Amino acid sequence: MIVSEASLTLEVFGLSDVGLVRQANEDVMVVRDDLGLYAVFDGAGGHDAGDIAAAAAARSVQKYITESEAGAREKPDIDPFGIAVDGRRLATAVHRANKAVSDIARAAKSKKGMGTTVVALLFSKRSSLVHVVHAGDSRCYRLRAGNLEQLTVDHSMINDVIEQRPDLDDDVLSSLPQHAITRALGMEERLRVPLASHQVVDGDRFLLCSDGLSAEVTPEALASALGRGDPPAETVVALIDLAKAEGAPDNVTAVVIDCHGPRRAAVPVYDRSSIDLHGDDRTSGPELLLLGIEEVPLDEIVGAEVDELGSVLERLLRK
Repeated sequence: MIVSEASLTLEVFGLSDVGLVRQANEDVMVVRDDLGLYAVFDGAGGHDAGDIAAAAAARSVQKYITESEAGAREKPDIDPFGIAVDGRRLATAVHRANKAVSDIARAAKSKKGMGTTVVALLFSKRSSLVHVVHAGDSRCYRLRAGNLEQLTVDHSMINDVIEQRPDLDDDVLSSLPQHAITRALGMEERLRVPLASHQVVDGDRFLLCSDGLSAEVTPEALASALGRGDPPAETVVALIDLAKAEGAPDNVTAVVIDCHGPRRAAVPVYDRSSIDLHGDDRTSGPELLLLGIEEVPLDEIVGAEVDELGSVLERLLRK
């Protein structure tokens, strides 16, 4: 479907496929042209309750974005703290979805341990901005001027370890679970949700996908399929066919969004240094405030056998 908001026009198509091995599809996609909202949820865990987690999260996100639409239109695009108003809406929607999934999991024993990843985009209606949030290993890619960029970083155990211990030997890294994610809706009551806002440039093409696509299809093949210039519907079908050609052991979901607008180049969305919340009183406080951040006790898990990771791995969704 083609959607036009102000001077930004979007052409969107999404498709979810069960794949060649799974009996049920636990992926859920959201294509809401009326809201400028697009998302992919990949459910897992519980006693085959991943689809329930994904569906509940999708409903919750759409509900909040819908209910907050009118109020957001009364505010400027960027708030006094230099943060995009629509970006905060999207992050808030994901936090509420996390609570919704957690509440369902606590209410029924059969659903304990269920959760879902998420990657979501919200396009601002009054400016050429797009806001990206994610949790887990569902991804967002952007094809710009023939270059494919991954805009999200998987929340995986190996990535978390590398952030804190990049000096670890390869044999230690290889002993870690390779497909364990450390962040997803429903895993914890409190969730860190990364938020990024980007200017949309004419010709940008975005891909949202579950790991059923990204884990099976190489970045080179993704870039080739996205770069052929076929319409979104044909491109999505081609991407899912690529995953099936590799065996498609998991559900496969892809949403492709083509963007046409007035911008020919991007600059930083905002600059917090230009925002004055304290008048002219700029010398009363320290130049730099350091806050203590509790370090994850990686030494307790690195080098241990997978079946001995105990409570740490019990919180992870294995897919």
